[in-house]
Amino acid sequence: MVEKKIQKPVTDEFYVRPQGAWKMMKAAQSLHQMVYIYGVSGSGKTSFVADFLARKRYLYLSLAEAGMEKVTVLSEDQEELPQIIVLDDLHSLESTEDRSICGRLIEQLAKRKDLWVILISRAQIPKWLKTVYVQCTMLTIGEEELYLSESEQELYFNKWEICLTNAAAERLRRLGYGHPLYLRIAAMRLKAIPKLDKESDRAEEELRAIEVSREDFWDYLEIHVYDQWNLEQQEFLEMLSIVEVFDLQMAQQITKKEEAGSLIQKAQEIGNFILEWRENEKSMYKLRQPMRYSMQRRLLAKYSKEYVKELYYNAGSSYELQGNIKEALKMYEACDSEEGISRILIDNMRKNPAAGEYFELKHYYLALSERRIRESVELMAGMSMLQSMLLNEEESERWYQELKLFASEKSGGVKRAAEARLLYLDIALPHRGIISMTDLLKHAGLLIAERKMILPEFSVTSNMPSMMNGGKDFCEWSRRDRELAKKIGTIVSLVLGKYGKGLVNLALAESSFEKGADDYEVASLASSGRMQAESGGKSEQVFVAVGILAQLSVLNNRMDDAVAMISSFRQVAERDAPKLLPNINALSARLDLYAGRIREVSLWLKEAPDEDMEFNGMERYRYMTKVRVYLATGRKEKAILLLDKMRYYAEKAHRTYIRIEVDLLIAIALYRLKREGWQERLQQAVTMAEDYHFVRILTREGAALWELLKADTVTWNKEEFKKRVLSECRQEAEFYPAYLKEKQEGNVLLSDKALTILRLQSEGLSVEKIAAQIGLSKAGVKYYNQESYKKLGVNNKAAAVMEARNRGLL
Repeated sequence: MVEKKIQKPVTDEFYVRPQGAWKMMKAAQSLHQMVYIYGVSGSGKTSFVADFLARKRYLYLSLAEAGMEKVTVLSEDQEELPQIIVLDDLHSLESTEDRSICGRLIEQLAKRKDLWVILISRAQIPKWLKTVYVQCTMLTIGEEELYLSESEQELYFNKWEICLTNAAAERLRRLGYGHPLYLRIAAMRLKAIPKLDKESDRAEEELRAIEVSREDFWDYLEIHVYDQWNLEQQEFLEMLSIVEVFDLQMAQQITKKEEAGSLIQKAQEIGNFILEWRENEKSMYKLRQPMRYSMQRRLLAKYSKEYVKELYYNAGSSYELQGNIKEALKMYEACDSEEGISRILIDNMRKNPAAGEYFELKHYYLALSERRIRESVELMAGMSMLQSMLLNEEESERWYQELKLFASEKSGGVKRAAEARLLYLDIALPHRGIISMTDLLKHAGLLIAERKMILPEFSVTSNMPSMMNGGKDFCEWSRRDRELAKKIGTIVSLVLGKYGKGLVNLALAESSFEKGADDYEVASLASSGRMQAESGGKSEQVFVAVGILAQLSVLNNRMDDAVAMISSFRQVAERDAPKLLPNINALSARLDLYAGRIREVSLWLKEAPDEDMEFNGMERYRYMTKVRVYLATGRKEKAILLLDKMRYYAEKAHRTYIRIEVDLLIAIALYRLKREGWQERLQQAVTMAEDYHFVRILTREGAALWELLKADTVTWNKEEFKKRVLSECRQEAEFYPAYLKEKQEGNVLLSDKALTILRLQSEGLSVEKIAAQIGLSKAGVKYYNQESYKKLGVNNKAAAVMEARNRGLL
């Protein structure tokens, strides 16, 4: 006979019910649907059930306290059961026999239509309950649903008669996430603070109490949860706390435990402390953050520094094997392993700057001792390259000389490796420009042909859709493009290896496009180069072809073709060349600018590099895209500040193309700010572009530049060049009137009727049909149109519809 006395858990006077979970329980009760509630210790599972069932008759049974005897009796005495059954602490069942008995009982109870069963556990639904879960369509309420929302937290502290300062409330939300136990501990600490007159003093005391409460929370979990586990489980999780995310293989490598899989499963069953998800067809895990902090604290307190360093080294080795060098370096740095750090940095230096992580890892490179750098050919060459990228010419040349001295003192294979790196630097160092580049390439080609040297990998594009403005600035070569193609084209292809596939045709295509050559000729060269690059070459070169062909489509008012082309190539890059994706997205953002899609470019701006944090010359394509976005969104001063940085970079790195772009865009910004000096900047840009016969660097700015050119302040040296630029620029302004068109500040308010007319226009209806449909005269429709155009800052129907969409009005 089941004991009739109902054992009810109780809630305290300060309890606040989580409304989301409450609504879920109400829905389950109405359907008599079995409920499974889970969450870590202190997340309020039992209190929530006690609150929900406060005025109801139910049987409560804690499996941790009652043991299996009560469960056995319960299974034999089902006729006299109350209509609501609560089984708590399912996670406490460890033996296979106990789980089997409990599983059969729950399955029997689930079949009873007159019973409502509520199960409570610290862990998610275990495997031994999965059959019941599937058969009974069990409702699950996780701990996130039990956490208190911001408004519920405020209500909770009101019950305690605590009024928090804004700083304290924000800190509490960020540290506790609304965890009920943490909030209770914090409330007790905060209630004990004496009254203070100054708000700043009170805020300081509250913040201190909140931090101490976190320590109290960890202490509670250690005593009431973690210390109850067996020692092997504790040690296993302590060791894993040094990493944020891990898979089974990493867990085995860090802990040196072959049974890591069963220990992970055990941790999941005894409490919801390990999160699991699938990534690339592999199970990934992470410790919940509060638990991880607590485990880290235990790890440092229990073990020697040498033991902890060994764990970090194991983690570093695991990350290194996975190719995750940034995380590997963090682990090696934590255990002071200069050997591990050097090994990764040397391997990274064997790649070209576009493929490697030079700038991203500069912290580690600059922290290396000079002694360690001088021991490695790769590190000396890499430091010369890195310092050049950082615009430190003197330091770059110093390391070049160190490598040169090293080569002079060595013999055999080491000497040849050093000499190969020196020749590579002669060709590739950014600050040297392309001085003597022709002779250097001929020399390199000869050595490679005679098998006397193997050069490191080059990148002509630096992951940008250009070779002329790619790894180096090759504007000067554009003057003699066809002559150089015949003279050194074969040699360059030989020196560059896979990067040389399609190079000659693509270089000619880009040079011809910039100089305004015949469209068919440009497209033919770009397509041929693309096919060559796709046949054993590099995706970087294919990106150049895509960039040229997309620009050609835009120039001829075929925006849809350009968008489709880039979209298709993005899918290829996601699989084969993910390092191209940032610049592919930047190219897409430039197309959005032509179409006036300000919402889209504003979203892109969130992924753009932050020039105020640190300037990285490898991001030049995205920086110049960002400048255009600044102009389109009215942030002219921000545009000028970034352009000033780009001008300095262009001068130091001998970047003619960027110099022209910078002067051109600064002229536009100054013109819009109504400041003096825009004519001089515009003249400089036009004169330089004219000198190289670069038509497209000017005309691609379309509507933004046309406003300036109409002022007729520019002096032209070549009448033919002038006519071509003016004609094409005016045409682009007509094709894309919204390009870089500055958005008016403030919200635009259009009447319902005006919006209806715009909406009907966007659907292709004529003025006559619109007038008939909404009961207005043709003159009335035209009046509304003119008012809408004025408010939106446009002058035609197509632009009005586009602007209204950009502003979210349609």
